Amino acid sequence: MKIVVCVKQVPDTWAEKRLSDSDHALDRAGVDAVMNEIDEYAVEEALRLVESQGGEVTILSMGPEKAGETIRKALSMGADAAIHICDDALHGSDAFATATTIAAALRGREFDLVILGSESTDARMSVVPALVAEYLDLPQLTFAGKLEVSGSTARIERVAEYGYDVVEATTPAIVSVVEKINEPRYPSFKGIMAAKKKPVETLDLAAIGVDPASVGFSGARSGVDSYSLRPARSAGVVVTDDGTGGQQVAEFLASQKFI
Repeated sequence: MKIVVCVKQVPDTWAEKRLSDSDHALDRAGVDAVMNEIDEYAVEEALRLVESQGGEVTILSMGPEKAGETIRKALSMGADAAIHICDDALHGSDAFATATTIAAALRGREFDLVILGSESTDARMSVVPALVAEYLDLPQLTFAGKLEVSGSTARIERVAEYGYDVVEATTPAIVSVVEKINEPRYPSFKGIMAAKKKPVETLDLAAIGVDPASVGFSGARSGVDSYSLRPARSAGVVVTDDGTGGQQVAEFLASQKFI
């Protein structure tokens, strides 16, 4: 079985995020960068499938040179090889441009599954897996809380508000997973050392046949015209109960139109 796992490097979830003054894009230089949390579950699921059925796992990531750190982490978890799409023209890409680029890198390659996290913590749009499936004209199995593969059939339990739906499709297929699907492993020391020798293929836009004008800020379908920082939190109202505490609370709630 050949599986491709898409991973993204994002600002640390706990970091204070802000937009860049120069282009109004997310400032990634001023915060620690980590692998998108849900992508770790995607890597883990791919590794479990290969360990039980045989095959290989290839990591695919789109991002600047620094994204190589995230690629190496995925390799240290146990993936076999990686593809790094790195081009300055990609800066400012929206979900459509991201999916276009990923689909272009996948087109013509052999794979049974492409597994992605259901969303990224820096955008939380949850649309890239479906867009990639559309651009490649492949079935999509999204929001998987459980994944099983038997022969040429992939079956998932798709998480829903009322429980889950069972959805299946023939491979090759695009799968997105949620954090309920497994518990990602920690890279071992042996895995970290082995990752340094695993092959990473670096490609620019020309190599995958993507027009630079269709990605980045020039190809984005939306943008940020202006923004302002969140106001500092003001001190709260302290109610001293001198026998009228209940009345004071009621008056405050009424002034805020809560009651």
